[in-house]
Amino acid sequence: MLNTNHSDLREITSPLAEDFLLNNHIAKTLYNQVACKLPIIDYHNHLSPAMMLENRRFKNITELWIRDDQYKHRLMRINGVSEDFITGNATDEEKFLAWMRTYPKTLGNPLYHWSQLEIKDIFGPGIDLLNDDPLKIWDECNAMLGEEGFSVIDILNKWNSEILCTSDDLLDQLEAHRTISNRESKITVLPSLRSDSILAFETDGYLQWLKKLEELTNKKITDLKTFQESIKKRLDYFQEAGCSLSDHGLDSGFSFSDTTDDIASNIFLKLLNNVSLSQKEILQLKSNSLSFLGVEYGKRKLTMQLHMGAQRKTSSRLKGIAAKFGGFATLGDPLNIESLCGFLDSLETAGHLPRTILYTLNPSDNERMATLTGSFAEDGVRGKIQFGPAWWFNDHYDGIKKQLIAISSYGLLSSFIGMTSDSRSFLSLSRHYYFRRILCHLIGDWVDKGMLPEDIEILSTLVKDVCYTNAKNLITKGNI
Repeated sequence: MLNTNHSDLREITSPLAEDFLLNNHIAKTLYNQVACKLPIIDYHNHLSPAMMLENRRFKNITELWIRDDQYKHRLMRINGVSEDFITGNATDEEKFLAWMRTYPKTLGNPLYHWSQLEIKDIFGPGIDLLNDDPLKIWDECNAMLGEEGFSVIDILNKWNSEILCTSDDLLDQLEAHRTISNRESKITVLPSLRSDSILAFETDGYLQWLKKLEELTNKKITDLKTFQESIKKRLDYFQEAGCSLSDHGLDSGFSFSDTTDDIASNIFLKLLNNVSLSQKEILQLKSNSLSFLGVEYGKRKLTMQLHMGAQRKTSSRLKGIAAKFGGFATLGDPLNIESLCGFLDSLETAGHLPRTILYTLNPSDNERMATLTGSFAEDGVRGKIQFGPAWWFNDHYDGIKKQLIAISSYGLLSSFIGMTSDSRSFLSLSRHYYFRRILCHLIGDWVDKGMLPEDIEILSTLVKDVCYTNAKNLITKGNI
């Protein structure tokens, strides 16, 4: 059940100063009277449904705060911390102390602010990350984690979470989402389809992945058609579980080659027969399959998310050491705008262009992303193409402001669907409040400069739409 009773909404305690980032009375009014009271609609994250189902209690602050946070891992590496104290065999206490030695070095980095938001808004304002003895913080936080009120669901309720959309592979089981949503009165947890494994034709384990797909769908995959039919069955399963979004990590150098089913069928047969594919054939098969999925999303009214611009292949040494923990990717090449437009145009030509959210890791693409929001508009559909929120390396003060300015300058800020956490950490929902402060700061600055009217009613509606209403309507109604 959706949490529609907001009478007990709590006002988030300020992490740094009461007016952190709130530069004038307009910004303070918008944040304190509107933004901080709105529930969280987190439509893209990597939180664990299993941990929510279990309602996990954390053994210590490292398990909750550091273990799954690749942002912290990255800064610790930059600070020269041994990998043993990041993802290695050191004790949780040693890993905590290694992060606390790094934290004072984060001045100027968003983690300086985020870390205070994460700790003070959940554990209370009495903890001073800069000046308290780290062992005192360790003991105090661990003691609180042992008390009632600090389980996973408790923490999500402290953040005033209403809807959470996790990232789930096509082969994942989704019973946990429905169970959690039925059990909890205030929180709805929904799956979203992370589709990367479907298109991973060049990976060594792909044929084994296909075998698992066959077992789940009880359908033998003998050609491209049966492959697509199996995917459709799993899409049906996802939709039955409440899925309304898909997601593709297209990364750096995304290219699209409009490829017929006949050509793709021949390539897919080679794949099934374990014949090595050329780079051109992989591109053709991926492009055809991406088009197939896009059309299916359009038919089913699923929103398609495209994450572009990440260069994930960097240090093979760190990948070998840290494996799934990551934290060592970087910005990729600027967007291949011709390929992206060609892909979207092919779906529109087929009559099934879905609602689309575009994310870029390369901030040089901001203006191109923002202008694309008007390039595939549709009669009667508000905000069909979205320039998604500042993502990954961009979700800092300047990055968020630049994204907001780009969408305001080239599109409609009022149609924007706001922030996501995009994280595995249950404390990372603090980023919604960081974003909300920056939004109110920017609006207040525009009012000060005479660029916007000093009309609290109009401005409050804008803030509510961006921070809450648009995203909620997108997920629950398929419209903004």
